[in-house]
Amino acid sequence: MYDPKSLKAEEFIDHQEVLDSLAWADAHKNDSKEIDRVLEKARLHKGLSHREASLLLACDDPGVEKQIFELAKEIKQAYYGNRIVLFAPLYLSNYCVNGCVYCPYHYNNKHIPRVKLTQEQIAREVTALQDMGHKRLAIETGEDPVNCPIEYVLESIKTIYSVKHRNGAIRRVNVNIAATTVENYRKLKDAGIGTYILFQETYHKESYEQLHPTGPKHNYAYHTEAMDRAMDGGIDDVGLGVLFGLELYRYEFAALLMHAEHLEAVHGVGPHTISFPRIKHADDIDPNAFDNSISDDIFCKIIACARVAVPYTGMIISTRESADVRARALELGISQISGASRTSVGGYCDPERTDESSAQFDVSDRRTLDEVICWLMKLGFVPSFCTACYREGRTGDRFMSLCKSNQILNCCHPNALMTLKEYLEDYASPVTKLVGDKLITSEMTKIPNEKIRAFVEKNLVKISEGERDFRI
Repeated sequence: MYDPKSLKAEEFIDHQEVLDSLAWADAHKNDSKEIDRVLEKARLHKGLSHREASLLLACDDPGVEKQIFELAKEIKQAYYGNRIVLFAPLYLSNYCVNGCVYCPYHYNNKHIPRVKLTQEQIAREVTALQDMGHKRLAIETGEDPVNCPIEYVLESIKTIYSVKHRNGAIRRVNVNIAATTVENYRKLKDAGIGTYILFQETYHKESYEQLHPTGPKHNYAYHTEAMDRAMDGGIDDVGLGVLFGLELYRYEFAALLMHAEHLEAVHGVGPHTISFPRIKHADDIDPNAFDNSISDDIFCKIIACARVAVPYTGMIISTRESADVRARALELGISQISGASRTSVGGYCDPERTDESSAQFDVSDRRTLDEVICWLMKLGFVPSFCTACYREGRTGDRFMSLCKSNQILNCCHPNALMTLKEYLEDYASPVTKLVGDKLITSEMTKIPNEKIRAFVEKNLVKISEGERDFRI
């Protein structure tokens, strides 16, 4: 039944193909000749099939693992350089009609305070995020057609883009809402969203239906086929992800890559991003109730193998993870992280609130955005608030063609430096500004094109004089 070009979920995520891939990986994980072949293919920086990547994930030879990690770092540098894009989630509503057993928003949780932000409250949340320095948001809601219809989401996007506070502005709104119709995806596209994000949670159909016993999310096929409908609706940047810990991680890894292959086969464009969340404690959710949890070491190996397999995709890790885990993951292929996140509805306007019962999950990295920015720079990364590709129409296949040819670096690195300079001038602490200005001076020497370097130098001066929003 396996057919990556099929539009049926159970054919492009074929259960038997996943099992056969894992069996093949187990049979060859000590086959040095086959492993060398896969590693040599990976060194071409063109990616791997789900079977080949599953082989690397299954192999526990320390020497091979070292090569995987080195390759992941090399490939991330080739495609994305040392830039790390920053964003924040914005929770609009936690009303939900689904029965997902791993999420505290589930319908049967009767003691969680249900909250839905008004447009005025959204504007205040956005102002608070702008005052931190954020330029890119990912909006989140529960699924509730009465309390959170598509019209509410569209109005909220309009509100977010309209808020201009001091030098602040949200320049890209990504959307993480429940699977919906082609018509609604067209409306989201017309509203000017960036990436449409939808986590699969688990690709194992039997487990999926058990974990989603009630509500519209119970429909495995409708959920799994959502990205095809989104692309049919004109959204050309989509983001995948599974919630590691719900099912066996090797199954999820292979299926996740099969989904990426499907998008390439049908639409000519793979996922713009892949997120790597692990299940965490929340209101009435105990992660220990799920017996497929993975260690930090395995988690980092998954990220490295994914970077080797899908070199072009942006890879995201959130504040679910600790600073230590995030530092390890950054070296292995992560290109986007959230900073100073609040996972409760209305959490940014009241950062000192002690009632976290409305949070979707516990945050492990609780540092301020300024602390995260300074930390990234001291690790040798360039924090980026760039949204230029989205705003210049470099999305979908246009972005991918530039990314796969490594040409996107000619735009993204200079743009990252200019947006970092904006942050340093408007929001940074004195220590962070000192570190940042030194980093920018050093990074300017890495711009090979003399005209682009001169363009950036001129605009850095203009930014220090109060002008904003320059981009290539």
